[in-house]
Amino acid sequence: MVEGEARCWAVVIADQRVSRRGPDRVPEALRALAPLAEGFRLGFERTAGDEVQALSADPAAVVRAVTVLWRLGDWHVGVGVGEVELPLPDSTRAARGPAYLAARQAIGRPAAAAPRFVGGAGTRNLRALDEAQTVLALVAALIHRRSAAGWQVIDLVEAGLSQTQAARRLGISPQAVGQRLRAAHHREVAAGLELATARLAEAMGVSVAPSTVAP
Repeated sequence: MVEGEARCWAVVIADQRVSRRGPDRVPEALRALAPLAEGFRLGFERTAGDEVQALSADPAAVVRAVTVLWRLGDWHVGVGVGEVELPLPDSTRAARGPAYLAARQAIGRPAAAAPRFVGGAGTRNLRALDEAQTVLALVAALIHRRSAAGWQVIDLVEAGLSQTQAARRLGISPQAVGQRLRAAHHREVAAGLELATARLAEAMGVSVAPSTVAP
């Protein structure tokens, strides 16, 4: 699809919680989100105060970004879906359109652990968008319960190591690795993220390959 055609986009906005009482965590967030740059047409950057923003047409990239921000903690996330004005500028700060207005509405709602989704003009399926938000709210509840030990194992497994290799790396038994994965709800989170990605893709009117979201 060429840029001049009608297209549905997703704008991700994240605002640091209680930023006046804590350190500036924008640089940390930008570093954590940097590996996802390929999935964003206009990459993450600071837009105002303690806020970061980016534009993507890839539902999987949007969901991955949300999970990165969840893990960092202290971020209120809003996602706006819809059209944007073309041609696109070089910076998300200069971009405009219904998707940006929807994202601003989403981030303006009362803060919650899960991201808020708002559909603007051009959204293909508002019901699917609501369903994506609901699924991610359930997934967020599981992710926020993960321990440091759980994340330690998940990082290794998601990097491609087998459970046996992860156990050897950590100096624990394969059984202990399995226990940590179960305690972290690894399978449930992976399934939830895949479902949320599929529903967001339907809302945006695009297709997405299965199993493209790392939990």
